[in-house]
Amino acid sequence: MEFDTIAAISTPMGEGAIAIVRLSGEEAFEIADKIFKKPNGDKLTSLPSHTIHYGHIVDPTENKIIEEVMVSIMRGPKTFTREDVVEINCHGGMVSVNRVLQVILTNGARLAEPGEFTKRAFLNGRIDLSQAEAVMDLIRAKTDRAMNVAINQMEGRLSRLIQKLRQDILETLAHVEVNIDYPEYDDVEEMTHTILLQKSRLVKEEIERLLRTSEQGKILREGLSTVIIGRPNVGKSSLLNSLVQENKAIVTDIPGTTRDVIEEYVNVRGVPLRLVDTAGIRETEDIVEKIGVERSRQVLKEADLILLVLNYADELTEEDENLFKAVEGMDVIVIINKTDLPQKINLDKVEKLASQHKLVTTSLLQDKGVDELEESIASLFFKGKLDASDITYVSNSRHISLLHQAKKSIEDAINNVEMGIPIDIAQIDLTRTWELLGEIIGESVHESLIDQLFSQFCLGK
Repeated sequence: MEFDTIAAISTPMGEGAIAIVRLSGEEAFEIADKIFKKPNGDKLTSLPSHTIHYGHIVDPTENKIIEEVMVSIMRGPKTFTREDVVEINCHGGMVSVNRVLQVILTNGARLAEPGEFTKRAFLNGRIDLSQAEAVMDLIRAKTDRAMNVAINQMEGRLSRLIQKLRQDILETLAHVEVNIDYPEYDDVEEMTHTILLQKSRLVKEEIERLLRTSEQGKILREGLSTVIIGRPNVGKSSLLNSLVQENKAIVTDIPGTTRDVIEEYVNVRGVPLRLVDTAGIRETEDIVEKIGVERSRQVLKEADLILLVLNYADELTEEDENLFKAVEGMDVIVIINKTDLPQKINLDKVEKLASQHKLVTTSLLQDKGVDELEESIASLFFKGKLDASDITYVSNSRHISLLHQAKKSIEDAINNVEMGIPIDIAQIDLTRTWELLGEIIGESVHESLIDQLFSQFCLGK
């Protein structure tokens, strides 16, 4: 496929030591030569690939030096996009990097769309769709575990497994077709219902194995939506600050200090938590606090994990009991805070209300019980640790949805075979399974979906 030459800033905007402007396309070297001057006068087009060169960016219209830079040149197809690529390393200031980009754009390049470099890598066959999506997962990873899952997917671990499943299905379908088209051939093994059933069940088992990893994989990719709830002044904001290890929330003795939802990402034993501190859920006449309480009730409905905080130095109230009712059927860890103060809470009643939920006691003021809380969170979702590192984790919601559809389709094929329906009819569902698996790696996917996926990428990637 032929593409024009694109350019974009590939590093975050702001002040820094270095910023990178990337060009990709068949005219990348020619455009760079218009604006880049080496001290010895050499042109980039005459220099060897995968080398880096010192010089200046010059505005050709005024013959004026704009920046002192280092320029990396890489000839396709041995590049990320499989096209000619030039990367200009300049000083990381807002003005300097934008001036370099502008002079590139005025000399023949087009501003890249979000994710267009990765999209070209996909369209040029360097990576498949699941690997392309893993690039963004890697950028957004909040923990080492999430990063490892993304790296494995980038390296093609999921792609190879999906391709093997599709190849197994394709061979089975081909065998069916040969039997239908050439029934007189004696040297071709007959595709019986038994053989088709056996092969379909093997595919189903692999799909189910992948789906078993999806809950953990999705948590690693997107983080656990974790909501801290409790009556005002039980220590919710102190808990947020303790987990984040920063003073993000205001902590006072005045009830109702938190008026809005405060959100932070926290790494707890390798589990990424999207931690939300809420306004204390209670009846109030304060208009601002009332809005905060309503927002708290909303985020509660969307939470994966609830941290319900009680006060060790207060008796249980009707409000506390109502909170237990509000989180019924959800994943909850009950935290009894302020154990440094004299006990007033009825622990037997708390245990009865908590039922099967984990109970943890803390004194956040004295930094006690936080380790036990973190261990409880990790154990609740990962039984304390992830499975073996050689397991292929499925973390992308689109992939999980397609795997569920593929499982349903292969189950339909198995049911048809077990009912004795002719093999040529049963193969329709088998073909559908093959197509759905192909959508994961982009071998049978609509162009509009590709555009939508890459539009979510950051500019310059």
